[in-house]
Amino acid sequence: MANSPQARKRARQAEKRRRQNASQRSMVRTYIKRVRAAIDSGDADKARDAYTAAVPVIDRMADKGMLHKNTAARQKSRLSTQINGLTAE
Repeated sequence: MANSPQARKRARQAEKRRRQNASQRSMVRTYIKRVRAAIDSGDADKARDAYTAAVPVIDRMADKGMLHKNTAARQKSRLSTQINGLTAE
């Protein structure tokens, strides 16, 4: 365990950031899972609504550095392609 006051404070800050990052990472995954579940069910309207809700969350995490910007773009692109495939059928 950290001994100096500065090291103790750093340990507290790191733990606080770790919890916040884990929460935000979980939130992004949940939004993506909702879109995938709607796509798997075959409901294009529900999938489109879930996608519309997920896009700002994915973008926000990319802006914060939680996701790389290319990873965010790739996820949005793949989800969008799958949703468009539903409507084409």
